[in-house]
Amino acid sequence: MRRSAASSTARRVGGARIGSAMRVSILAASMPPLPRIDPTRLPGQCESCRRWTRGRLCGDCGPRTSATRCLGCGLRLATDDAHCGACMAHPLPLQRCHCAVDYRAPWDQLIVQFKYHGAVDLAAALAARLADAVPAADAATVDLVLPIPLSRQRLAQRGYNQAWELARRVARRHRRRADAHLLQRPLERDPQAGLDRAERRRNLRGVFAVPQPQRVAGRHLALVDDVMTTGATLAEAAQTLHDAGAASVQAWVLARTP
Repeated sequence: MRRSAASSTARRVGGARIGSAMRVSILAASMPPLPRIDPTRLPGQCESCRRWTRGRLCGDCGPRTSATRCLGCGLRLATDDAHCGACMAHPLPLQRCHCAVDYRAPWDQLIVQFKYHGAVDLAAALAARLADAVPAADAATVDLVLPIPLSRQRLAQRGYNQAWELARRVARRHRRRADAHLLQRPLERDPQAGLDRAERRRNLRGVFAVPQPQRVAGRHLALVDDVMTTGATLAEAAQTLHDAGAASVQAWVLARTP
């Protein structure tokens, strides 16, 4: 008697008859799992210089963007002075300010993608640039790394805080602890873009809060942000932390406007 096509695909395993679908399942279960592919390790072109590399940025573009910078505000300096004239006259409430790159091509477009267009896959490469710009000796003095926070409204709109995506990676690189909630932003004000220095400071007054000041008292902190323009945001955040009892506050910033 001729067997049907369905029955001819069956086999006996331990006395039980199984079909082809079950055999595939058994084979799949017995095979080792396929390795997970990290997309940041795949070959591609560097977003900065267009050379072929792994990930979004090559290892050569960081050193090419190094510069002598003001230790108070991260501004690029033409001399070897420690501080710019503005910081010598009116210093920000920052112990140190370390910036990785100038906010200009190609970094400005990369940061726009990262910040406004959901390109969170750029976070690892950008954070690596920032981590390289922070001296190990300065990082070693920090107890906690904090991002400049977003308000709940802005965080809900964007879906992530770009400063936190940088902060947690830079903290891991320097073996420091990071905290996304210690410094909060309960108020949402008008966007800073287009405001001058004085307007920015007025717009930010009282915008930050430290709900648990006992966790700040006596601590040495580092604030992380993606872009620094006038320094008003970092200054207000640092002053809020000082008022809560922080011993010192550094600023670690990815890009500084020239």
